[in-house]
Amino acid sequence: MVLAYPRSYRRTQDTAALRCSRVDIDGSTLDSAIEGPTTSAPVRLGFSLLRGMREDVAGRIELARAARPFVDVADLARRAQLDRHDLQVLAGANALRSLAGDNRRDALWLAAPAVPDRDLLRGTECDDAVPALPRASEGHEIVTDYRAMGFTLGRHPLAQLRDRLALDHLQSAEQLATLRSGQLARACGVVTVRQRPGTANGVLFLTLEDETGQVNVILWPGLLEKFRKEALGAALLAVYGVRQAEGKVRHLIASKLVDRTELLGALPTTSREFC
Repeated sequence: MVLAYPRSYRRTQDTAALRCSRVDIDGSTLDSAIEGPTTSAPVRLGFSLLRGMREDVAGRIELARAARPFVDVADLARRAQLDRHDLQVLAGANALRSLAGDNRRDALWLAAPAVPDRDLLRGTECDDAVPALPRASEGHEIVTDYRAMGFTLGRHPLAQLRDRLALDHLQSAEQLATLRSGQLARACGVVTVRQRPGTANGVLFLTLEDETGQVNVILWPGLLEKFRKEALGAALLAVYGVRQAEGKVRHLIASKLVDRTELLGALPTTSREFC
């Protein structure tokens, strides 16, 4: 199976009995697949989720692995005919753990000399020992995951920002779910969807995601003109408005938008635009 929208898939893992395993050189195939005979088995994420991974590279890895297990990163590079770019893609996604250990920085270090420049290094001796590299912080790991795959299996980035958001009285999706219809609300989340259907008379629909769930936002045309820059450009958006609930349909009717993208720092984000 192919994961069409990995970030939401990551949230599904948090809220349901669905487990998934990282991309790994020893277990992944091109597409994500269930690792067992039952639907309760974990899903192994596939190489196709890695940014910069080519389909033919994934195929060569699978063929070489089927012949015999990889011994180390150099063996992988040689038998699967990988270049530096291929190894950097795998190392950046921490997909070399079974060969290089679970410190992603070790994998990145080992990936560099695995495909040596033979003309440049002819007649020289290379020290393959990996120095004692410190582990990256949780925040750096999250940023690196997003760069490599566009999502993370670790904590949602807003989990790290929750204390900071609370200072501005910004509520989580979980907290908003407890409010009555008509109550004032303040939400903040990563913008994952922007929709402006042709039949909606200029209304913009946004979906914000945080570590507890999603918030659906309605932005009327007049307010869109006032906050166009924030609505269309923000990666992390704070929305002030009124909670609306009719049966199982729940929205936040926006009255003010604030771009809080600066809080994400180096974290790259993407959203589905007007689909």
